[in-house]
Amino acid sequence: MNAIARALDNCRSLHTSRNIADYKQAIAAHRAAADEAFRDHADVRELISSRADLIDAVLTAAWQQFVPSEQHYACLVAVGGYGRGELHPHSDIDLLVLLQRANEIPDDYNISGFITFLWDIGLNVGHSVRSIQQCRSAARQDITIVTNLMESRLVCGEARVFEAMRKRVGPDKIWPDKDFFAAKWAEQRERHEQFTNKEYNLEPNIKSSPGGLRDIQTIGWITKRHFAADDISMLLGRGVLTDSEFEQLRAGETFLWRIRYGLHMLSERPEDRLLFDHQRELATIFGYQNDGEGLAVEHMMQDYYRWAMTLHSLNDMLIQFFDDAIIRACEAETIREINTRFRVRNGYIEVCNQRVFEKKPSALIEIFQILARRESIQGVHANTQRLIRQSLHLIDDKFRADPKIQKRFIDLLRSKNKLARQLRRMNRYGVLGRYIPEFGKIVGKMQHDLFHVYTVDAHTMELIRVLRRFWYEEESKTFPIAAQIVKKLPKVELLYIAALFHDIAKGRGGDHSELGAEDARKFCQLFRFDENDTQLVTWLVKQHLLMSAVAQRQDLQDPNVIHKFAAEVGNQTSLDYLYALTVADINATNPTLWNSWRASLMRQLYFETKRALRRGLDQPADRQAAIDRTQEAALAKLATKGIGREAARQIWGQSNDEYFLRERANDIVWHVEAIIAHGDSTEPLVAIKESTGVQQQDGGTQIFIYTRDEDLLFAVITTALELLELSVLDARIFTSSQNYSLDTFVVLDEFGNKLGDDIERTEHIRSTLTEMLRDAASYPDAVRRRTPRQMKLFAIPTIVEIGLDDDSSHTVIEVVTADRPGLLAVLGRIFSEFKLKLISAKIATLGERVEDIFYVTDHNDQAIFDTDLCEQIKQAIERQLDEAVRSSSQ
Repeated sequence: MNAIARALDNCRSLHTSRNIADYKQAIAAHRAAADEAFRDHADVRELISSRADLIDAVLTAAWQQFVPSEQHYACLVAVGGYGRGELHPHSDIDLLVLLQRANEIPDDYNISGFITFLWDIGLNVGHSVRSIQQCRSAARQDITIVTNLMESRLVCGEARVFEAMRKRVGPDKIWPDKDFFAAKWAEQRERHEQFTNKEYNLEPNIKSSPGGLRDIQTIGWITKRHFAADDISMLLGRGVLTDSEFEQLRAGETFLWRIRYGLHMLSERPEDRLLFDHQRELATIFGYQNDGEGLAVEHMMQDYYRWAMTLHSLNDMLIQFFDDAIIRACEAETIREINTRFRVRNGYIEVCNQRVFEKKPSALIEIFQILARRESIQGVHANTQRLIRQSLHLIDDKFRADPKIQKRFIDLLRSKNKLARQLRRMNRYGVLGRYIPEFGKIVGKMQHDLFHVYTVDAHTMELIRVLRRFWYEEESKTFPIAAQIVKKLPKVELLYIAALFHDIAKGRGGDHSELGAEDARKFCQLFRFDENDTQLVTWLVKQHLLMSAVAQRQDLQDPNVIHKFAAEVGNQTSLDYLYALTVADINATNPTLWNSWRASLMRQLYFETKRALRRGLDQPADRQAAIDRTQEAALAKLATKGIGREAARQIWGQSNDEYFLRERANDIVWHVEAIIAHGDSTEPLVAIKESTGVQQQDGGTQIFIYTRDEDLLFAVITTALELLELSVLDARIFTSSQNYSLDTFVVLDEFGNKLGDDIERTEHIRSTLTEMLRDAASYPDAVRRRTPRQMKLFAIPTIVEIGLDDDSSHTVIEVVTADRPGLLAVLGRIFSEFKLKLISAKIATLGERVEDIFYVTDHNDQAIFDTDLCEQIKQAIERQLDEAVRSSSQ
């Protein structure tokens, strides 16, 4: 800190100089010394205070050069954050040039020269020039001006003018207490709504997000107005804020200040967004370490999210206190007794006395039961929120093992009203993490990627909210199967328990599904569930990823796939529970993840499995019988369109059995009609229609391509589709005996939607594909599209696994890599280099990562058994994809 002190002394000696370089040098020296001290873990409060002192010295020196000291008409005032004495490295320096009277500026006052000089020496200055009366008029109209002036302080100039302004423009003079509070509260609600009232954005704004610095400042402004206090500490001893809560506010503010200082330092500009670019570097500066429970950046962000939740909760509680003290102070109270423990005061539930939880600890669960049963209750009174937090120590092993308390918790899970809201309250107040200690460990835990957009606890709460949506009539169109299923589940509480535990072991190392299943088993045993219920919950947690993996990564047309999945599920009840949990899990992981294609895959797997279970697991579907059924169904439909069996079989004669196993009868009819209509033309055939899925409205858009097979055909098609901003979800590739390719690609547009009835765009896609296929040899080698900023930060090394499918008829290549433009085209070229025939592809994009599966054979239609060749293919894919990622990140 000695270097900082020396830099300050240098600035104070500048009052005789107008040399811009002298000022710049002094400011730069102070910043360098402060940044070095910050990296050495100096007290951030001292650093930002020192920055304000520096600017005071610079402004005072500059003011003396442009404003004669013998004049007494004006002064320089710091407002806003600078007025509070809080300046981060690149914070705006908000100034008020305060005049005694308007237009009373002597000729030798060079105000414009002063401001220009400040810009010339590199200060980011925001300023206004107002008289005392103009300040008063502006403050009456704008609440933000009031709050700026509330925090004003004199930097230099005539103190008498400043004091006159403070006397005339104080908020108590121009803004009634109720109006001021109502305006600041409305301002906060509007700000929170911009962030969907959530603290856990992947790249949070540490100033404006819920639980951010602005929430603390809002409490400070209301405190100053209502209590005429200079600091939040003045709330102590007034029954509003306890010592421990004040320490939490201070510690949380200090944590956020450290992050904000670091953001300014690293970005070299005013930056309040905790972007991925800086998260990792800040974690290193702060001394976080990678370990078996997560990355250093994940530990830092967990601390951030926990502080944001704490500060948001304290803000909510204090706002409610102010609401009672300011808005409702003169209103008549409405009190309704509920029982000897709780009552409702003005719409908020509260304890009847301060010893309720001490005398009857079960009331810590009972209060949430009552909230779930009585929709008219708006929330929990601030005093009771505080008492809940102060009583958390009562939730111990004895509490958890108490059968009566367990019954209350299960009754809560059976509630038909506001269950998700009550569990969120329990989480926010700390009750849920105490009652289920394993859950407490995941509060605020994040995964440093673009796929998981919520913290683990927030994702779990969102999952339960989605499960609750399945009961709503208006959601039956969005989730038709789930809406029917949940109403038939014998014990809905088992579904919610599985939801609470499905990700509870994340961050421990090892398989979180296995570890979470063991936690769930212990919980069920503690609650004395019977063996069947315990087995079901344990199985759901262990297999919560199974249905999604099978639906998105395996061939659902293959009877063997369905039979194997049905055998794992075992019965219809387990299937229903797993389907509901999986659909909710997908929707709660990332809002962009659920689309018509995934919905159709899940529906198809559900119905195919349901049929297999009805048929009986001892009677697996016959592969040849499935092929024969598809052919006969297609022939019958073609007959209604005037296309005879011979004409159809002549086209089919080019195809193998795999075609009839993996294509639906309706799609085969579409293919035959298109090929016949195409006639003898040598032009490539491109046909487009909506995918039928299980129901007509499901799936994606299908693009059917019939053309002569050649090297790089897959690369050409995928390049064209990417240039057309279409995402490939599924590809089914067939090559006929006459060397014609019958390829079907399922796609969605850049917004995750089907193409629908956009005839103009459909025709553009068809003509573009036809043109590129006509001259495939000249297609572009790479897709030239900008890689988004966030994705550039996640350079995932490519991982390739090569094996055989269940009957060893195909080689399966699984590729996990970073999502970048043109990756499918790169893979297509590699397949061509090794003379591999692509049979089908499953494409899954998960945030910044893709997990693609390709079924291939060699040029003789055989699976690849040569391990050396498999290793060469693996190395080629990993090398070329990693090179593509590095190139796109530059």
